[in-house]
Amino acid sequence: MDTCLYGIWVPLVTPMLHGELDLSRLQRLAERVIADGAHGLVVCGTTGEAPQLDLSEQSAALAAVLEVARKRCPVLMGIGGSDTFAAASRVLEFDDAELAGYLVSTPAYVRPSQEGLLRHFETIADATSRPIVLYNVPARTGVHLELATARRLAERPQFAAIKEAGGSLRQMSSLMQHTPLSVLCGDDVLLFAALCGGAHGAISASAHIRTDLYVQLFDLVRAQRLDQARTLAAVLLPMMQLLFSEPNPAPLKAALSMQGLLRDELRLPMVPATTACKQQLAAALEALDRLPRCHSTAAAPASARYSLAHAVGAL
Repeated sequence: MDTCLYGIWVPLVTPMLHGELDLSRLQRLAERVIADGAHGLVVCGTTGEAPQLDLSEQSAALAAVLEVARKRCPVLMGIGGSDTFAAASRVLEFDDAELAGYLVSTPAYVRPSQEGLLRHFETIADATSRPIVLYNVPARTGVHLELATARRLAERPQFAAIKEAGGSLRQMSSLMQHTPLSVLCGDDVLLFAALCGGAHGAISASAHIRTDLYVQLFDLVRAQRLDQARTLAAVLLPMMQLLFSEPNPAPLKAALSMQGLLRDELRLPMVPATTACKQQLAAALEALDRLPRCHSTAAAPASARYSLAHAVGAL
């Protein structure tokens, strides 16, 4: 296992302002997540609306985050798309940056065979010497990276980890038992069970909200303080469920806008969360705010209250 590919990684949303990237707020968000103890960051993942960003925008987002991270926190760059050679070309564009590696998803829509997946990942890996984190997310891509294929890829040490988001604890367990890959949970609602089962960490969109509590959960499980971890996981679960009750990252951006961290703005075909979802998010934010901070010095006041109007007043 690559020693840095463990713990709680946050796949950053991409703040926007009137259709353009809001890099200052992206940096502010990255700074807060780092201060709250995140073990790593991901730029231009699914949560970052990467398919809606062109190459120059992706490069700008990466540069902005790396400027804030300044070697304090490792950074992965997301690489997606269905065109293998285009994806390999993007790796070449980013390879001069100080990256911990690349998060590479299975190609969407085209539904290749397992042999096609193998060659897809190998071709992208050939374009760089940096570590590759495989990303299995069949609900989004329509194709499942099977255990046998992951085992073949793991024979090459460059494939250091996998973000497993197939919704199956059995798959995660099999990956831990039968490959040397660092297994990072990609299904937030399974986080506690995955960590108890031996997962090395998570790439968690939900961890934008109270990153310190997710880091605490990771630490509690690692210390085998499972009763405390179970209690904390139960507290976090309602927010996790809300954040994925509508397409990600719409609920997440709504919650972050209520905290005054960005505008509630997405690019089509993504649209903002519904009013009903926002109302539930406001109540869930208040509940989490009542919990003591674990790491951050940039805490919201304990008396903070959230409403649909809060974001407008905060920006």
